[in-house]
Amino acid sequence: MTQHVSPPRGGTEKTATAGRPPAWRSLTARADVRTLSLLGVLAVLVVIGGITKPDEFLDTRNLQLVLTQASVIGVVTVGMTFVITAGGIDLSVGAIVALASVWATTVATQEYGFGGILLTAVLVGLGCGLVNGLLIAYGGMVPFIATLAMLASARGLALQITDGRTQIVTVDGVLSLGERDSYVLGIPPLVLVFAVVTVIGWLVLNRTTFGRRTVAVGGNPEAARLAGIDVRRQRLYLYLLSGLCCGIAAFLLIVLSGSGQNTNGNLYELDAIAAAIIGGTLLSGGRGTITGSVLGVLIFTTITNIFALNNLQSDVQQIAKGAIIVAAVLVQRRTASTA
Repeated sequence: MTQHVSPPRGGTEKTATAGRPPAWRSLTARADVRTLSLLGVLAVLVVIGGITKPDEFLDTRNLQLVLTQASVIGVVTVGMTFVITAGGIDLSVGAIVALASVWATTVATQEYGFGGILLTAVLVGLGCGLVNGLLIAYGGMVPFIATLAMLASARGLALQITDGRTQIVTVDGVLSLGERDSYVLGIPPLVLVFAVVTVIGWLVLNRTTFGRRTVAVGGNPEAARLAGIDVRRQRLYLYLLSGLCCGIAAFLLIVLSGSGQNTNGNLYELDAIAAAIIGGTLLSGGRGTITGSVLGVLIFTTITNIFALNNLQSDVQQIAKGAIIVAAVLVQRRTASTA
């Protein structure tokens, strides 16, 4: 009698998957390639800057300036990355920064000193984020329309508060943060704040339930809802987070410029979206990377600095940025089609 021998447990599964790496390894490999590519682009820009203006570009003060300027838009980009990862968009970030900066630098606010300016900037950012979140999550408005309305309203209110005039900061505690005496081991305080926000953002997106829910909502909102995620509440939290980042960025901008203006944050929304996209965050949602977004910010800030040092016109700079954005989107589409 022929004896039937059963195959070892799991043998069929191992044979079927032999030679095929797990999906998470493929995603990690693509992420590593993207990060290395962005680092390569940044290295090339540094080389170009060093060749065209070696004495000026590689000067310690200039490198500190690049990092300081990147800090303001970088904090905004961290918040934007969360929103885009969840399938949303926020066109109002620049206007919120402007409104928070002028509201925090009025004469009445400055009477409360350092704490009053910081608290006002953060609360204004949170308030605007709350309005955006309520309109989108519970009002059923399309994010593009809701944040576009906030953009117009916040810009108008900022203009009304300032009456078109620059508001000078007189609080020594705020102004001193922008001086070289306040640098820590040669690092400006604004850069340290940016680093802390970046680390916290990375941990939240990659190591917490909140981050996993954000990715789930962006990938498939209906599936996320069926899995027990309160999609509306999650979206509200995300726009609150974006508003919080705008408030922090407004305070950093106040320190950097020593004033509040209704023109602050001009085109920040475009720069933040562009930095997130070239960093690898999908505009359609479902995937986001804080590391890539930060590298995108550094690339754009370095380009701006190189153009300024070489006295090149801003229109050429905008064309270069546009070309980089188009190239990044094309690479994303190609990567998605081969996934």
